[in-house]
Amino acid sequence: MKEKLLKLMPEFGEVEDADLREKTTAVWLEAMREAGWTFDDLAKMPFTLLIADTPVNLVEHTLAVTRCALKIADELVRAYRGRVAVNRDVLLSGALLHDVGKMFEYAKKGERFVKSASGELLRHPVSGAAFAYKHGLPEEVVHVIAAHSKEGDGLRRTAEAVIVNHADFVNFDVLK
Repeated sequence: MKEKLLKLMPEFGEVEDADLREKTTAVWLEAMREAGWTFDDLAKMPFTLLIADTPVNLVEHTLAVTRCALKIADELVRAYRGRVAVNRDVLLSGALLHDVGKMFEYAKKGERFVKSASGELLRHPVSGAAFAYKHGLPEEVVHVIAAHSKEGDGLRRTAEAVIVNHADFVNFDVLK
């Protein structure tokens, strides 16, 4: 299963710290297992329920957000000649897992995806952050997951969280 994930989402392999790479990969796979999703399900799972009939699935969205976040970080570091510090591994792990909570927020009803009972109570930034924390990810990564959406608007976001927040909303807003 891990090999299939790395083939589908090779960015997991770009996390340089071996321990963080393993934990990041394990969180995604464990969320799939615990929530009962298959790779075929993920290929059909919309990245949002807020855009009717969106043609973009959760994996495509996650990869687009991750790639955008990396490009933003690279440009900020280049443009400001190191005056902006970005931890690339935290950024990658946080971007790859920013929507992992959607595996708990969604349920399948026939051929449709709907809010699950859990999703009615906890939005994905909360469930995703809790799941990542439970599995030993560093608080810096948990912060990116928790703060990437409106739930983070009252927080002081780290550079990595700011970048993922904006990369996520760019990818959402152009599709609505």
